Amino acid sequence: MDIILSTRNPSKALQIQEIFEGSGLRVRTLEEAGIEGEAVENGETLEENAAKKAWYAHEHAPGLWTMADETGLFITALDGAPGIRAASWAGDVSTDEIMQYCLKRLGGAKDRSAIFRTVVVLVSPEGQEHPFTGEVAGTLLEAPRAKPQPKMPYSPLFVPDGETLTWAQMNIDHENRISQRGIAFRKVLKFLTQ
Repeated sequence: MDIILSTRNPSKALQIQEIFEGSGLRVRTLEEAGIEGEAVENGETLEENAAKKAWYAHEHAPGLWTMADETGLFITALDGAPGIRAASWAGDVSTDEIMQYCLKRLGGAKDRSAIFRTVVVLVSPEGQEHPFTGEVAGTLLEAPRAKPQPKMPYSPLFVPDGETLTWAQMNIDHENRISQRGIAFRKVLKFLTQ
């Protein structure tokens, strides 16, 4: 069975396809499904934006399950910023520039704790919406330990609690086992295969 993942982010697609590997469910991106354009992400919550993207795919792929995720980074020292705006916080700039902007905003903050939260919205062929959430707490380093993963500016800075590596230093399997995205998409997989 095919499921359309409403994304054009190659790093994200690889991670999610790996989670569904061997399940009998084939995850295809917008590009792989031949769907042009993408949803306008102007919601006020992670769930709203994930839903907008999932419904965009649903409209262009009737009869198929569609899904999308939205991730926010909530930094304690910055009163929860960037939150839902994690991808556009620094404006329309490169992944590396967003990472540098984050470091500048944090400055010499002593408390570098943060939470990554992902919401996945799954839309059935009949148009029923199902939300799933994953969350991971961790710490932001004062300097990157690797190059950022494509379109993932915080990946060389964020070390999950109980771990020694940043997201960018982990292989896909390790990251999927513990990441907020992995947690949320495993819930989707369980829901679809039960």
